[in-house]
Amino acid sequence: MKYTVFGAVSAALIGAGGAMAQDFPTKEIQGIIQWGAGGSTDVVMRSVTPHAEAVLGGTVVMQNMTGGVGAIGLNHVADQAADGYTLLMGAENPLLYKVMGLGDKDYSDFIAINLLARGTPILVSGQNTPYNDYAELMEFIAENPGEVRFGATGPGGLPSVITAMMNAVEGELDVISVPFDGDGPALTALQGGAIDVMPAVLGAAIEGIRAGTMKPLAVFDVESNERLPDVPTVASFNDAYDDLLPWGPFFGIFVKNGTPDDVVGALQAAYSEAAQNADFVEMIDNRGFTMMNIAGDEAADFMNRWQQNTTWLLHDAGVTQNSPEDFGIERP
Repeated sequence: MKYTVFGAVSAALIGAGGAMAQDFPTKEIQGIIQWGAGGSTDVVMRSVTPHAEAVLGGTVVMQNMTGGVGAIGLNHVADQAADGYTLLMGAENPLLYKVMGLGDKDYSDFIAINLLARGTPILVSGQNTPYNDYAELMEFIAENPGEVRFGATGPGGLPSVITAMMNAVEGELDVISVPFDGDGPALTALQGGAIDVMPAVLGAAIEGIRAGTMKPLAVFDVESNERLPDVPTVASFNDAYDDLLPWGPFFGIFVKNGTPDDVVGALQAAYSEAAQNADFVEMIDNRGFTMMNIAGDEAADFMNRWQQNTTWLLHDAGVTQNSPEDFGIERP
């Protein structure tokens, strides 16, 4: 008898949940962007979401919630109900939290609605700096220790990974690290002369490069980028980078584990269609991003490989607090 009652209650709950999912959304959806306004994550999310809203027939209210290398935003979403009404709009950084000692949650606590795009790192400097490429920067740092101001976004942010690569290849760089809440604010500071150099995502820096307000020193890749074909790759200056590249960030939308399947499906369908919108495709291409538009097992496999490669790269560079092995992350 107890089992019969339990089954009846469960069926009622499932039926109610199904009805709720079928009507989704019935209220505003909150989109929590991990990084600051004007950065690459912000640009991608604010470009694609209006097209997803049109498919959903609802409203997504986006909010920049910065701090803790994105952990503030992630933890906020993790504390909300698993109902699809709070989206985490983030980048790759949570996959490094455990090895960097920044938290005990990562994307294994979430469902990927869509991995929208990936980016290419680039090293840029202020327009009035006395170096014009990577080799000249390395020479200047050697001759002027403790003088060059590098923008940073905290441990596990893209600048920290790129700086770790540079330290691994060139030896420990004697530079000043200046923290910001994302590459958007940092690039604004760079153009204003508050810092000298910034490792950033090409998609966030390319408009400043085109406008002549910052100088590209090197693309962090093994092949030139078609959007900036005249900018040399860092591997062309030092072939030791061949063992570390290609590497890059990615940008995705997530919901908390436990979100009803039908709600997940509705969100995945909406963002998949939105990512195919001509305006979004043009933005991605024009800014030098690479379209992904993947979800499900494909997204999970991509993130697993990315986490393996990056956590071990950082561990071997001596910048992680914990070994990836401690969390079951196998060496690639």
